[in-house]
Amino acid sequence: MLLSTQTDYFARIYGDKKAVQMISEAGFDAIDFSMFQLTDEHHPLNGPDYDKYALSLRQTAQECGVIFNQAHAPFPSYRENDQQYNSRMFSLLVHSIEIAGILGAKTIIVHPVYLPDASAAKQFNMDFYGRFKPYCKQYNVIVALENMWNWDETNRRILPGICSSAAEFAEYVDALNSGYFTACLDLGHCSLVGESAADMIRELGCERLTALHVHDNDGKQDLHTMPFFRNMDWQSIAEALADIEYSGELTLEADNFLRTFPKELLPSAARFMHDIGRCLIGMIDKVKTQKAVIHEQ
Repeated sequence: MLLSTQTDYFARIYGDKKAVQMISEAGFDAIDFSMFQLTDEHHPLNGPDYDKYALSLRQTAQECGVIFNQAHAPFPSYRENDQQYNSRMFSLLVHSIEIAGILGAKTIIVHPVYLPDASAAKQFNMDFYGRFKPYCKQYNVIVALENMWNWDETNRRILPGICSSAAEFAEYVDALNSGYFTACLDLGHCSLVGESAADMIRELGCERLTALHVHDNDGKQDLHTMPFFRNMDWQSIAEALADIEYSGELTLEADNFLRTFPKELLPSAARFMHDIGRCLIGMIDKVKTQKAVIHEQ
């Protein structure tokens, strides 16, 4: 299993190219390219030579011995009653799919759109994601839906969002069912809405679940810190991933862990992130080995 992490925090401090180099130097096999800065019209990926810039990043990755396994599109994907924002964002989402293709990433995460009415939300999202199909085909990229949470401003608490349950998540992926869509399970988001990450892994199964966002929290806040730093049950998660014979990458989305360190310690912090990720992969492999021994007996 390849170990990956996102570029977001490193890129904001050092730029995209240095972020790729630092992630490689820390020992990771792959990179989740964060495109949140596409909302900045002055970013090089919005310039006239964006394709050359993206190709240069792919070349840097190749020279460093890593690949771009996936990418993350900017968000929120949509805002109610804001046509100007939505028109620009859709263009950016399409642009991000193209960039992912140039980078060689096989998957890009695009957040679903929350609407209060569940049936209206599903139809809206089916239409919303359906518009990406020709671009997925053109750029050879699969769009991944992500399980989300919603914020109750009145009561100041987290509530379930789109694809928060395994049943709804599976329903969405199956309804799209075109070969151009998949599931990226955000393990931390499971905890925030009271769902068992292990149960969701098993219910989605290996055919739907091909990407992960891996991070830890306390069940109350979306902390995006490293596994084993808060309350999630990583042994049960490892067992579930082994049970479905998960074949995707393990992608850390835990950049908030890095924010407490001074710049001088960031390379060491990145290596520690790598070591934790390798430990988690080792736990998954151990369960697979144990299951194989039992099967042989």
